[in-house]
Amino acid sequence: MVGIPFSYHAPETYIDTNIKGTLNVLRAALNSKKVRVIHTSTSEVYGTAKFTPITEDHPLQGQSPYSASKIGADQLVLSFYKSYGLPVSIIRPFNTFGPRQSLRAIIPTIITQILNNNKIINLGNLNPSRNFNFVSDTVDGFISTIKKEKINGEVINIGSEFEITIKETAELIAKILNKKIIINLDKKRVRPKNSEVDKLQASSIKAKKLLNWKPKYSNKNGFIKALKSTIEWYKNPSNLKKFKSNIYNY
Repeated sequence: MVGIPFSYHAPETYIDTNIKGTLNVLRAALNSKKVRVIHTSTSEVYGTAKFTPITEDHPLQGQSPYSASKIGADQLVLSFYKSYGLPVSIIRPFNTFGPRQSLRAIIPTIITQILNNNKIINLGNLNPSRNFNFVSDTVDGFISTIKKEKINGEVINIGSEFEITIKETAELIAKILNKKIIINLDKKRVRPKNSEVDKLQASSIKAKKLLNWKPKYSNKNGFIKALKSTIEWYKNPSNLKKFKSNIYNY
């Protein structure tokens, strides 16, 4: 279960899926005695950054039921490594985006509203900053993890290290599309005050060291290139019509 806003409404489903579901996978892997587990975590487990760039040693902060469920799942994975010697690795991708992504994510939410000729686009809090990863970089991180065998028990960030606010992201997308926009603060899209993660910026030092991984779409120029590629996919009318940009998908 990946949608953060829906976790406020149905926290028990996040516990059942993200924690109990992970337990089922771990038990099955342990019983097989031949399976290595690569567990997908999330940058949300860090909460608002206490220091940047965020290393894997950053404190874990459950600022939403979603992030709390992912922290629980992460710790369960590590407990199976420490208790039973199950070969596990934890990968923490920062905010992934790209073609085909649902409107539960911010970048396709912005793109589709603008492409549907909305001069006024509805967004939540504009001030938080994010460390967006183009999907191919995230995939490369997983492939690199699969190829490495001596990383059992390790937690590894996958992040571009480029930080940008939601407001700046919306303005950048509008500029690429050559559109003028007015941003409306939609209160139902705003997270509870103490639940909002205000700042995320990854350290990828460990990924470079252990996985020989580094993002191809780093810095602002890389982000713009990735945005253009993403926008081109959504601009295809047959793709755009699959998304209901006028509805808030929580």
